[in-house]
Amino acid sequence: MSRPMIEATSLAKSYGPTEVLRGVDLAVRTGEIFALLGPNGAGKTTTVRILATLSRADRGRALVAGADVVTERHLVRRKIALTGQYAALDAAQTGRENLHMMARLVGHRRRAEATSHANELLARFDLVEAADRRVATYSGGMRRRLDLAASLLGRPSVIFLDEPTTGLDPRSRQELWGVVVALAAEGTTVFLTTQYLEEADRLADRIAVIDAGRIVAEGTASALKAQVGGSRLELTAEDGPGYEELRARLGDRALTHDPTDRTVAVAIEDDAGLIRRVLDELDPDRTLVQRFAVHSASLDDVFLTLTGHAPGAPKESCDA
Repeated sequence: MSRPMIEATSLAKSYGPTEVLRGVDLAVRTGEIFALLGPNGAGKTTTVRILATLSRADRGRALVAGADVVTERHLVRRKIALTGQYAALDAAQTGRENLHMMARLVGHRRRAEATSHANELLARFDLVEAADRRVATYSGGMRRRLDLAASLLGRPSVIFLDEPTTGLDPRSRQELWGVVVALAAEGTTVFLTTQYLEEADRLADRIAVIDAGRIVAEGTASALKAQVGGSRLELTAEDGPGYEELRARLGDRALTHDPTDRTVAVAIEDDAGLIRRVLDELDPDRTLVQRFAVHSASLDDVFLTLTGHAPGAPKESCDA
């Protein structure tokens, strides 16, 4: 097998007394879309900063495109591009001027070459009509597409997208997803961080779930869902002591529990006979369960099972 495009071994990083990364191991293949999925403060951005040579790990080692991110930082930077949560553009310039300027900065020394590449990217990202407008007039989705176009001027082998759709409306998010898929189809390795479950589910060839600075699960979306069962049985308890009794009977098997809605859920195969047996086990006298429903497993279930909290909820106070 060929060597992974990105390799990280035992990465650790602290900011003061706060441990942000606690031994992260990753391997990303050439040309795949790899999603690092986790709640706010889990260590996603810190991981990207280390891999992109913007920060140094306290311990561990990382290689990108075969080059060490510390001792061969200059080689890594020639192979990568980074697009953060906020577009790094000059709002006073037009879209065309931004791309032309960036093209000259990344090495297109001849003006004609810079202009040609800028025009090519404007067309690719559907920005031709807006090319001669000031970026200050662009929508959030247009700015993000222009920022991504600028990151491709150096023809990177690896592109890091750190929560690229934060703040975008659904249509702009869908448009950016299409761009990401096209990049991977052309052979670019895409390393994506996100807290949007749907984004990881739709885009990623493989997903790693990070929580409190550790990788707690890794695999395809379907494989991760299988870890929590093919389906989940959600039970709504009767008023009174029913909820607490169901929680006690389920114990560690409970995937989720919500005292406000009086619901608990358990992983289960989608089999009518098995569902009936579980109901008989938990509520043999038919006095605890008001109603029940069966839902297919989702990344939400994976998240709740592995981390114990919702994707958007912070786990740590720092994710530098």
